[in-house]
Amino acid sequence: MHRKTLLLLLLYYNAQATVSHGWSRAVLFPAAHRPKRSSSMPLNPILQTSLEEVELLFEFLLAELEISPDLKISIKDEELASLRKASDFHTVCNDVIPKHIPDIRRLSASLSSHPGVLKKEDFERTVLTLAYTAYRTALSQGYQKDIWAQSLVSLFQALRHDLMRSSSPGAPP
Repeated sequence: MHRKTLLLLLLYYNAQATVSHGWSRAVLFPAAHRPKRSSSMPLNPILQTSLEEVELLFEFLLAELEISPDLKISIKDEELASLRKASDFHTVCNDVIPKHIPDIRRLSASLSSHPGVLKKEDFERTVLTLAYTAYRTALSQGYQKDIWAQSLVSLFQALRHDLMRSSSPGAPP
């Protein structure tokens, strides 16, 4: 009887551990997993799958970007904007990354308690959020500038922490 009870408890414990870790972990960028019905946005878009795409993402960030009053981000350079990856960049920047202080703070809090190393797509989205936050910090004045700067520092610290964790010996890939 004791063996059966112990076996049932172990089975229950393993099931509970599996369910709690698999289902309770919040997604860092929920908009990537919930595309709008009116959008042709792919589910969970990723910008960088090769070294060439990483370099292209860097070019996008170095190119002159424009942020409209409704917070839509676009690439001013027509040649770069016409590339297929520019469409994915537009989707991630306009439909996935957070653009408001409460959402960015929520992301920073989630990143600070995130176990393990960030997935590639979460890392790239956090970097894009950091770039957007830096841009907004530069444009803001007074108290608003301080709020944006605090968010910028929080995101930077989260990315730095992730990089340190991923470069430590024994870190999972």
